[in-house]
Amino acid sequence: MTALTRLMRWAALASVTALFALIAPIGSAAAAPVDDSALVSAVEPGMVQITTTVDYQGVIGNGTGLILTPDGQILTNHHVVQGANSIKVLSIATGQTFDADVVGYDRDDDIALLQLRGASGLPTAPLGDSASVAIGDPVLTIGNANGTGAPLTHEQGAVTQLGRSIDAHDELTGSSHQLGDLIESSTNLRSGDSGGALVNGAGQVVGLNAAATLNFKMGKSTPGGEGFAIPINKALGIVDQIRSGAPSPTVHIGPSAILGIGINAGPGGNNGPGLPVRTILRGGPADQAGVAPGDIITAIDGTPINSANALTEVLDQRYPGNVIDLTWLDRSDQAREAKVTLGSGPVT
Repeated sequence: MTALTRLMRWAALASVTALFALIAPIGSAAAAPVDDSALVSAVEPGMVQITTTVDYQGVIGNGTGLILTPDGQILTNHHVVQGANSIKVLSIATGQTFDADVVGYDRDDDIALLQLRGASGLPTAPLGDSASVAIGDPVLTIGNANGTGAPLTHEQGAVTQLGRSIDAHDELTGSSHQLGDLIESSTNLRSGDSGGALVNGAGQVVGLNAAATLNFKMGKSTPGGEGFAIPINKALGIVDQIRSGAPSPTVHIGPSAILGIGINAGPGGNNGPGLPVRTILRGGPADQAGVAPGDIITAIDGTPINSANALTEVLDQRYPGNVIDLTWLDRSDQAREAKVTLGSGPVT
């Protein structure tokens, strides 16, 4: 199994786009050349460049997306918009820039659906059938590795494996999950390619690229030039769940709720139950309840919070304005509890 490391800088308050460090390289396969120009002409008009702003970190991020509808529904990776206070989207076909809102997301499967404000008449991406993809098929990846405003990048390769699973680990908070059923190819994905297109020889998008990224940029390409993409059939199934407007244990609909804490789940953190609080958003929900750095969150609505995963899972099922029962230990080891109204924050 290939290991994938993802750094989310501000857990439960605002998570910055992930750090992916891919290790344990696998040999890449040679592929017959494909006609770049024909594939690019077929696919690029239905693509967008995404720029995010993370106010807490003062960071600008770049990613890519696919246009699903003429009125501007955009498919991209969740980690592209993670932590974003604002999202700007540039249409490759029209040169127009739009503000975007998050309709919903599936954190574990790294899928997000955006809606552009005021868009109409946009060309859509030509979508194929990822069930037809076979090992050895020539593919082309298209992404935004050069940054918004620059020409999209293109990398040729071949499909090397199907059904790949990757462990995604948040080094800062300790949270982790697995991305499964991925298409692996011998393409060199880079920062900004996230949310881009994996294109087959017929000029159809068969996968959504999940590029290796390091704090919005990478100092070197991924070892061996491996690329991983979410099969487009799977991605569209999640999009349909989001469009239904019905949340589930894996799908969050609409704005994210925040507690307003930064947690400490790395080395030197708490060795007992609960999750240590590293930082507090001044004026945020936890701050108003009296939580302070050094306190330990133990439960939300009776659910034990013993890991970053547990905190994320609980908050993903909550919405701005929800009132939760928060239980914690203060720095003098006294048990405390309060009703806390969750705030509206960046995409978590």
